Amino acid sequence: MSVTTPLHPAPMWRAWIIWGVAVAAYVLSVMNRTSLGAVGVDAAHRFHADASTLSMFAVVQLAVYGAMQLPIGLLLDRWGTRPIIVLGMALMAVGQLVMAFSPNVGIAIGARMIIGAGDAAVFPSVLRVVATWFPAQRGSLMVQLTGIVGLTGQLLSIAPLASLLHATSWEITFASIAGLCVLFAILLQLIVRNHPPTVSSDVTVNTDTGAIRVVTSAADTRVGVRAALAHPGTRLAFWSHFTTPFAGTAFIMLWGIPFLTAGEGRTTAEAAAITTVYIVVGMVLGPLMGALSGRLPNHRSRALVLPTVAFQMIAWLAVIAWPGPAPLWLLLVLAVAMGTGGPASMIAFDHARTHNPSHRLSTATGITNTGGFVAGLVAIFLIGVALDLQGAGTPATYSLDAFRIAFLTQVPLWLLGAFFIVYERKRTRILLGMDEPRRASGRRG
Repeated sequence: MSVTTPLHPAPMWRAWIIWGVAVAAYVLSVMNRTSLGAVGVDAAHRFHADASTLSMFAVVQLAVYGAMQLPIGLLLDRWGTRPIIVLGMALMAVGQLVMAFSPNVGIAIGARMIIGAGDAAVFPSVLRVVATWFPAQRGSLMVQLTGIVGLTGQLLSIAPLASLLHATSWEITFASIAGLCVLFAILLQLIVRNHPPTVSSDVTVNTDTGAIRVVTSAADTRVGVRAALAHPGTRLAFWSHFTTPFAGTAFIMLWGIPFLTAGEGRTTAEAAAITTVYIVVGMVLGPLMGALSGRLPNHRSRALVLPTVAFQMIAWLAVIAWPGPAPLWLLLVLAVAMGTGGPASMIAFDHARTHNPSHRLSTATGITNTGGFVAGLVAIFLIGVALDLQGAGTPATYSLDAFRIAFLTQVPLWLLGAFFIVYERKRTRILLGMDEPRRASGRRG
């Protein structure tokens, strides 16, 4: 139940400090998530892994991430941000330390599962900081800003991480990441607070009116999950997040660098530059998407989300259909297209926030966040299986033609997601009284 109280909001400087520390932890979380992206070939050699096995590193990590979203949302609704985000950092530290000294594939995959569990706690925790420490009218902008800053973690996992690995060793590289996670766990425990000191519950503060709205609820969590899923706006949020970022996720987490180097014949420096364009585009477009989402609340799906999906699919099909290696300009267009996916996926959280009361905020966020990572793990797995089925499952046998067929497995995911976006958008508008329900055709007597 939401309530308002005429208390004075907390100082905004404190809110920014807490958000700053939390979002820095999110940057580290993203670096953990994508830490195999630039060293996938090294991992294949270290663990003697074919394409399907290599894809399992990312698949199980994302599977755990997705499976943990709903439990994390429920835990956040009950316990607040600080204990959950600190736990997430601690789990990632353990996972990276195990990864550093893994003697075989089985233990390494277990390590990625632990990393996925820890990573799952961080982004929803940062979104809760936004909800509890900032006024509601800044929500869209703050969510986009969080996503933009988080993308720098992908930059850190490309060239710097690969350079550290090649300059030192596998053990030193991943143990160093584990050490950073430990330091951030301590910092988060010292700095982050669940809610402003002027209230006794997690709240969102409206600085224009001074109204403070309670977020935390002791409501039955099973009822909250059912209620969130029952609203077509939550399902619209899920499918929006399912459809927009998975191509970029598969690219940055595992298959981008091998495709560009072994498939397209680009140098490592060129591949890193193309990947960087993808990340930078996401950072640049984030504020624009956030502003447009706020100005077009009733047209987000049609004006922003679906065009983004179409752009990605057309760009990939153009690269796949190009005779021979694609020219650099087309690969850059592909990077730009995939770069739109991250900002567009943040719109899904606007849907979740708009269509759910505050006491279901983290639960609805968890449901929404699951979408993109379910699609991402499916895409990564299908690409790996497609490569193996063509006999191109190892770095020595990668080929451009094999990659082309493998990346075609993304098309059904785009089509499936686009269908459900259109379907749930219509149902949401009918529920809100914005559209008339379709009349059933009368039977002849």
